[in-house]
Amino acid sequence: MYEPGIGPVGDLPMPTHTFVGRDRELAQIDDLLLSGVFRLITLAGPGGIGKTRLAAEAVRRFRAGNTAVRVHWVRLARLAACSDHAAVERETARSVIEADFSERPGWEVLVDTLAGGEAAGRDRRTVLVFDNCEHVLDGLVRFITDLLEAIPGLTVVATSRGPIGWIDEHLVNVPPLTEQQALTLFRQRAGLTGHPVTGADQEAIAADICRRVHNHPLYIQLAAARLRHRSPAGIRAELSGRADDRRMQWTTGPRAGADPRHRRVTDVIRWSYELCSDAERLLFDRLSVFAAGYDTNPDDGNAGVADVGADLAAIRAVCGSGPDDGDTVISLPGNEIQRLLDGLVDQSLVTVHITTSTVRYSLLESLRVFASEQLRRRSGDDAGEPARLARRHLRYYRDRVSDAAGRWFSPAERELLDWARASWDNIVTAIETSLTSPGEAASGLEICLGLIALRVPFVRGSMRDIRRWTERCLDATATETPQPAELQVAARSAIAWLAVRRGQSADANRLLEDCVAACVPQAGGTDWRNHPETDFGLPPQLELAWGTELFMDKRDPRAIVVLVRARDQFRRLDDGGGEMMAGMFAGIAAGLLGSSRQAHDISRYCLEHARGSGALWATSWAELSWAITLIKHGDPAAAEAVLRHALAHQLTMRDQWGAAWSVELRTWALGALIGRGGGERDRALATEIARLAGGVRALRTRLGIDIDAMGTFADESRRAVAAARRVLGGTAYAAAEARGARLRPEHNEVHRLALGEAIADTTPIVTESWCTLSAVQLEIAVLVAAGYTNGDIARRRGKSKRTVDAQVAAIFSKLGVSSRREIEKDVPARLVPDVEAELRRRLA
Repeated sequence: MYEPGIGPVGDLPMPTHTFVGRDRELAQIDDLLLSGVFRLITLAGPGGIGKTRLAAEAVRRFRAGNTAVRVHWVRLARLAACSDHAAVERETARSVIEADFSERPGWEVLVDTLAGGEAAGRDRRTVLVFDNCEHVLDGLVRFITDLLEAIPGLTVVATSRGPIGWIDEHLVNVPPLTEQQALTLFRQRAGLTGHPVTGADQEAIAADICRRVHNHPLYIQLAAARLRHRSPAGIRAELSGRADDRRMQWTTGPRAGADPRHRRVTDVIRWSYELCSDAERLLFDRLSVFAAGYDTNPDDGNAGVADVGADLAAIRAVCGSGPDDGDTVISLPGNEIQRLLDGLVDQSLVTVHITTSTVRYSLLESLRVFASEQLRRRSGDDAGEPARLARRHLRYYRDRVSDAAGRWFSPAERELLDWARASWDNIVTAIETSLTSPGEAASGLEICLGLIALRVPFVRGSMRDIRRWTERCLDATATETPQPAELQVAARSAIAWLAVRRGQSADANRLLEDCVAACVPQAGGTDWRNHPETDFGLPPQLELAWGTELFMDKRDPRAIVVLVRARDQFRRLDDGGGEMMAGMFAGIAAGLLGSSRQAHDISRYCLEHARGSGALWATSWAELSWAITLIKHGDPAAAEAVLRHALAHQLTMRDQWGAAWSVELRTWALGALIGRGGGERDRALATEIARLAGGVRALRTRLGIDIDAMGTFADESRRAVAAARRVLGGTAYAAAEARGARLRPEHNEVHRLALGEAIADTTPIVTESWCTLSAVQLEIAVLVAAGYTNGDIARRRGKSKRTVDAQVAAIFSKLGVSSRREIEKDVPARLVPDVEAELRRRLA
């Protein structure tokens, strides 16, 4: 008996095109089959991810190398949902037993056929594949248990959207394709339509399409099939992720040879959706109000990244039952949400993101589009349910951001910042909701101000992004009655402060004048500018922006009194974080424009205040103020050590902004040291300044910093460069600067040079970051550098793959890298023999 494109009952599916990728998974499955230890191997993943093809390819390769092995294939998709033990047994017998004319019981014949005893009485090795198990789990798990007990030589391979549930089951999670594999598959399928992908532009669009469908094989095939009717750019335009997204209408086109469950994106998702309970479906639909997430392939070098999704607390607050549920019949009590989420994860409808300390959940974009449609259908004509949940989502993230902004200046700083960084996409979604929901613009503005206070733009998103969101929310509040005047002044002050820090003095001037006019109309035009020493009763956020502008743009020493006044106001308001930030800028202003005593007193107070809070990242910023004081009024050599310490901590926080300024300030310290050592020492200092200057230029461009418009900061950087030029001469300086310009900011190479961890155009030396690894992490890093996969390492160390995934993610974070290739490249010299030994062992 045959099915089109599938093959005879009981046989492996016939390949319909060249198999793409999956080297890691194929090797893992082959190892598991060869070992003979693992009786049930389950390939788990969402519908259409390629589990069936992977199982067929893996078993085909295993059988080719082990000709004595017999393979049987059972297609459970034929069975109705919730089929019982007897139905599974009948379908298995139909696939396994070729002919039987005896009167023996069916179970006895089935066991005898699978055992396949030889004349000598030895059991032969048999692999039994159950394909598409998720809809018959209750009957199947009992049946598999009975088979494995009865037949010692049997290995079961299963494909399912979740685990089977047997006690010793070994799960192989099937990830999306790598970016390169996805593009290869798209090209292959495009060729079948007669519209091949040609040229760099079309290839870039194809790669973008693959990313938008999460490098999911089936969705890539559906997208490529659209080339019969659309251009690549037209297909990409259909993937908006909004209500007008067209992917749910995509089809495979020709029906012959296509699995009925895989003809549309909706077919794939609905198969799993209909296996869920009513409560699971309601939770899934409600999860569509959260930002879309993503899944990754470890070979793309971004495994372990978990800045995505929502935590359990957020999902309970937004999706759980509440007093505003109206006529909703199904109840979702908070204590049931975890169980329901686990069920959705097991159905591969929800993606779970696990690190050493957090668990977060998300819907892939295609699943979110499907869930959003289901949620709209629940509301009927009045769209009340989506709007109500969107407001819950907005207010939850508004309250969380505001709370974090008020508590960050404490030992909880890292935890709060990590939460905000991981929640960034949902925070942006909440801001967007505030702009489209009547009367909610002020909530969006509160979120923006909280993010600025929390300093999230320095570690996620950008200052450009947060300014754009703040301005949009500010404009939207103009239609509200009454006007949130205090909030608007605070927002304009914050934008002015950000503008000064990026060298945008004209914008800063205009915003400051608007704020002062709103706060103190009697100040009279611009007369207030002539009297910085006068306390006009301005709010501290505005004083901070004004004082920063005075010293950075105007080079006015009176900035010190304005910033100290802001610091003291924040203190009276019991705003420790605001007090630290104003004190830091007061210390910088005093260091650059004030007396030695002012600089020491203000900067030391700021540093002690920061250290006393337990906020280590804030302390690294306070160290910048102290370093400037040491450079200008004390000991530049001591400033070097302070800057290295600050930079190292900023890198662990992924602080792009602070780290860039730590490098910039290092050139100031080196410039101040020139002339103190003479001869070769001065040449070494000048050479490092030139290299750092070349690298820093790329950092400034990346962050949108116009240092030429930054007054005092520009002055100091020019002094350092001029000192280096005098020592090296124009030609040698230009050559050294060019070498520094070749450093790659995206790999932190400029920062590593400043830390002494790498030298331009040379092999990296032993780095401080490698020294931060624990003994266990060092062993694992060596295995990674030798090319072992996370699965290989897990088997080698006798740990679960999930544990090793988390350990490798922690190593990536400590080393400041984003891929395995970077680890291989940066191995310290003392560890190279260990890596080479492991490499030989792996290849043996």
